[in-house]
Amino acid sequence: MTKTTEELGRAYGYADLPGLMALMTGDEKHGPAATSTLDVLWVLYDRVLRVGPERGDDPGRDRFLLSKGHGPMAYYAVLAAKGFVPVGWLDGFGSYDSPLGHHPDRTLVPGVEIGSGSLGHGLPIAVGMALGLRAQGRGEPRVWVLTGDAELDEGSNHEAIAFAGAAGLERLHTVVVDNASARHARPGGIAARFEAAGWSTVTADGRDHEELYAAFTAPHPGRPHVVVARVEPKSA
Repeated sequence: MTKTTEELGRAYGYADLPGLMALMTGDEKHGPAATSTLDVLWVLYDRVLRVGPERGDDPGRDRFLLSKGHGPMAYYAVLAAKGFVPVGWLDGFGSYDSPLGHHPDRTLVPGVEIGSGSLGHGLPIAVGMALGLRAQGRGEPRVWVLTGDAELDEGSNHEAIAFAGAAGLERLHTVVVDNASARHARPGGIAARFEAAGWSTVTADGRDHEELYAAFTAPHPGRPHVVVARVEPKSA
């Protein structure tokens, strides 16, 4: 059964997400980037991540980093559905005085772990976060980062992938939303790239919730884990 979070007596589930996204009427220039992540974000927040509005400062919480931050409408909708932010914030999306900007800001939006901006920086930050937690002896928190396929063209990601595999960062998890927007992609190339660096890899249908859940929870002892979530190609 799908879990929901109540806000002021109103329970929100997956079926409510399109309506919540429709409240955000600001100038959204990256619609495909937002909609391509919707199912991945919902399954993570509904069934996988050990986070919640009441655990914002809990050192044992999981960390989720949105590197693919240039289309945040789905992210904001899920955060609202799960009670991190008021639903009333959504209709101010992108306005001058709204905390919900075109890139999430960790100082303004509850539940956001990093401020996103330039593509290619989320995975390196996640590597550092996983290293820091390991150095502190915290074995429970998991670090999750969501990237886009085109982000992997950035050299910073190549270095992060290589380091994480060699360091055996098993608390590190990456989700690559593959909507065929990468310029230098080839079939199966994303998973092969991670696997060559020592990662555990699974490719899943990015719209199938059960397939995503199985991929997210697949065991990977001693290795970081990546899920390549394939969705419909980005429209022109």
